[in-house]
Amino acid sequence: MDPQAFIRLSVGSLGLRVSGTALNATKSGIQAFSSPCLCEIRLRGFPVQTTSVPFVSSPEVILDNHSVASSFYLEESDLKALLTPGCFYTSHACLEIVVFTGRKGTHCGVGIKRQQIGTFKLEVGPEWGQGKPVILFNGWIGIGKNKQDSGKPGAELHLRVKLDPDPRYVFQFEDETRLSPQIVQLQGTIKQPIFSCKFSRDRVSMIDPLNNFWSNSVEYSDQELERRERKGWKVKIHDLSGSAVAAAFITTPFVPSSGCDWVAKSNPGAWLIVRPDICRPESWQPWGKLEAWRERGIRDSICCRFRLLSDGQEGGELLMSEILINAEKGGEFFIDTDKQARGSATPPVPSPQSSGDFAALSPVVGGFVMSCRVQGEGKCSKPLVQLAMRHITCVEDAAIFMALAAAVDLSIEACRPFRRKMRRGNRHSW
Repeated sequence: MDPQAFIRLSVGSLGLRVSGTALNATKSGIQAFSSPCLCEIRLRGFPVQTTSVPFVSSPEVILDNHSVASSFYLEESDLKALLTPGCFYTSHACLEIVVFTGRKGTHCGVGIKRQQIGTFKLEVGPEWGQGKPVILFNGWIGIGKNKQDSGKPGAELHLRVKLDPDPRYVFQFEDETRLSPQIVQLQGTIKQPIFSCKFSRDRVSMIDPLNNFWSNSVEYSDQELERRERKGWKVKIHDLSGSAVAAAFITTPFVPSSGCDWVAKSNPGAWLIVRPDICRPESWQPWGKLEAWRERGIRDSICCRFRLLSDGQEGGELLMSEILINAEKGGEFFIDTDKQARGSATPPVPSPQSSGDFAALSPVVGGFVMSCRVQGEGKCSKPLVQLAMRHITCVEDAAIFMALAAAVDLSIEACRPFRRKMRRGNRHSW
C-alpha cells in the first residue's frame, strides 16, 4: 500500500507575557492580561481555530515544548492553493495568530467587547512542501506596543510552529455499506482494490429500515410497529484472498427510548469491532466499541462515541473519540488525540502505536489517527476513510478501521427516528 503525502502544521507551547514597563504602568493592565486570553489561529482555506493562551507571570516558568494547541493537516492541493496568490492577495498566504484579552458576551445586559492584544504572522514558504520536519518558529516574539515606551513591546507571545510529514492511506467504499461494496485504495487517479465488505442481518422483516420498499399485501398492527428494533446487523471485511480480517456487529440493539421514537443517549445502540484471534482459529478478539444515539435539536445530530478495548477486555475501555455528525447532511467521524484533548476536560487521550498494539498506549504519540466521511440519512453514502501511516503496520491494521468506518456509516441509518404508526400500503421506509 502506497500512502499519500500529507503534512501536519502544529502550533503549541503557547504563553503570553508583558514587559516590565507595561506591567508597572497600571494594576488594571496586570489584571487585563492575567484574565483569560484567547487566540484565533487562521490559515487561508481552513476553519478558524480558537484556543486559550496562558499568562506567564514569572520568568522561571518553563513552557511545555510538546504541548499542541492547534493542528492543520494539509495535502498537496492545499499547499498549492496556499502558495498561489489569490485574487485579493499580493503574496502567499500567512499563518496568522491573533491574541485577545477578555471574552465576547454580555454582563448585566451590557455587551463586553474583547480587546486585541496583537498579531503574529508567518508567511507560507516553499519549505512547507519539502516533506521534511521543520521548526518554523520557536520562542518569544513581541506582538503588541508598549503605551509607555513605543520602542518596546507591550506583550510577547511564546509559541512553537512546526511542520511534520504525516502520510496517510486513503480508502473509499465503492458503494453503500449495506450493498456489500468493494473497498479501494486511492492514489491520485488510481484505484486499487484492497478489501471487500460483506453486510448481513439476522432478522429480515418487511419493516426493517434497510429495506427499500414496503409490501402492499402485508398488514402490520400498531403493536408490531412499536416493537421494532434494529439488531443483528453485521459487517465483515475480507482481504483479496477472501479471508475475513475484521468485523463489526451490533451488540446492543438500536431501539426507541421510553417516551420518544428515537435512539436516545440514555440507551444508545452499540457495535463491537473485532479482529481474528491469532491464538484461536475461527475466533474473534474484541478491539473496540462504538456507541451511537440521536441528539435532538434545530438540526438533529448523530453522536458516535468510540472506545478502544485495551488488552481485548471489555473492562479496559479507553475513550478515543466522541463526535457529532449532522443527521441530514452527514459529516466526519475522526480519531485525533490532539483534538480530543483540546475538546474536553479529560486528560490527554493516549494514542496506540498501531491498531493492534494494545500495550503501547503512550501519550507521547499523538495527533491524527483516522477519519471517515459519511453522508446523511437517506443519501447514498460511500465512506471515505483516511488513516495515518504511522498507525498501520500491516493490511490487517487497515481492515479493522474499515470495520469501524462501516459501523459509523450504518449508525446514521440505525439512529433514524422510529414511526409509531404507518399507513397501510405505504411503500416508503421513512
